[in-house]
Amino acid sequence: MKINEPGRIHSINQYQKKNEMAVNNANKKQRKDEVQISAAAKEMLSTSQMNSPERAKHIESLKQSIASGTYHVDSGKLAEKLLPYFDNNPSE
Repeated sequence: MKINEPGRIHSINQYQKKNEMAVNNANKKQRKDEVQISAAAKEMLSTSQMNSPERAKHIESLKQSIASGTYHVDSGKLAEKLLPYFDNNPSE
C-alpha cells in the first residue's frame, strides 16, 4: 500500500490560521463601553434639589449637631419609615 501526500489531510497549517486570526482581530477596532444619558434624565438632574442652597444649609446643620452630640433621632418617625418595609418583607 502506498500513501501519497500524507500532509494533504490537514492541508491548512493551524499555526498559520491562528496567526491570520490574530492579525484580523488586531485590525478590528476595539469596542469601548459607552454611557448615554437621556434628555429626561438630564432634565431631572438639573431640576433636582441636590444642589439647592436650602439643602446645603440643612446638611451643614445636621453635621454640626452630630459633631456636637446634640443630634436626636425621633424613634417614632423612624418606626413609621421602617414599618412598610417590614410589612412587605415578613421575616422567615
